[in-house]
Amino acid sequence: MKELFKRALTGILYVFLLLSAVFLSNDAFDFLFLIFGITCIYEFKKIIRLSGYYIFLAFLSLWWAFIYLLGEIYQQTMLRTVLLAVCIAVNLALILKLFSTKKLGYSNLQKFIITLFYIGGGCIFLTMIPYQVGHFAKSLIIGIFILIWVNDSFAYLVGKSIGKHKLFPSVSPKKTIEGFIGGLVFALIASYLLYVYSNELSMAQWFILTIVVVITGSIGDLVESKFKRLAGVKDSGAILPGHGGLLDRLDSLIFAAPFAYLTLQIFYYVS
Repeated sequence: MKELFKRALTGILYVFLLLSAVFLSNDAFDFLFLIFGITCIYEFKKIIRLSGYYIFLAFLSLWWAFIYLLGEIYQQTMLRTVLLAVCIAVNLALILKLFSTKKLGYSNLQKFIITLFYIGGGCIFLTMIPYQVGHFAKSLIIGIFILIWVNDSFAYLVGKSIGKHKLFPSVSPKKTIEGFIGGLVFALIASYLLYVYSNELSMAQWFILTIVVVITGSIGDLVESKFKRLAGVKDSGAILPGHGGLLDRLDSLIFAAPFAYLTLQIFYYVS
């Protein structure tokens, strides 16, 4: 009971911090996700044993360029597309690695690229998501967080209650197919409520975005689990009592962010 209380209290503080930044100002939101990005890179760097500190300089440069400087550059759309393509390509490569039975070994350069575009790129696109519609879309970024939280919570509850068939036992033995389906169903219900109380997307668009976020977010959780399993660690850190590291809380969102951004771009271009 004490551990459950600790987890609940930490979760409430975490949600309060996010909502405060979203409603306070654009700059507060940007700064919060910059700190999130640096922290997650630090935790992931320890997991994969990436040597050197150049990764922080690279991430800060990339973040500053795409969040603050890109709006003044004529080729901004092309540059965002290039970054998006690279991030998605890295994420797809990591998905393929989930099915590998060989012991994975990465050079320091490969670790650098994975960290910069998987973790760093994910945080950058997570920051850019609410800016796509010509104004700061609070309900859009909050909605994506809600979808991930609902999926994670109900995947755990449904899986613990009726889960019998393992989803990916070689990477995460506790996750079940029933849990995945349960999380998706409740996330779709949440997306309908988001449609009712938000005017950012149509109902069909919310449903499509939910499916994309749930699937890629669940894969992102497996990707981080595999890295932790290879490193022989349970959590990415201990910054959040009862929850492990910050990356343990944001792994789904970070991995899903480029795919969610791409989905939203498609919505805006075809509408």
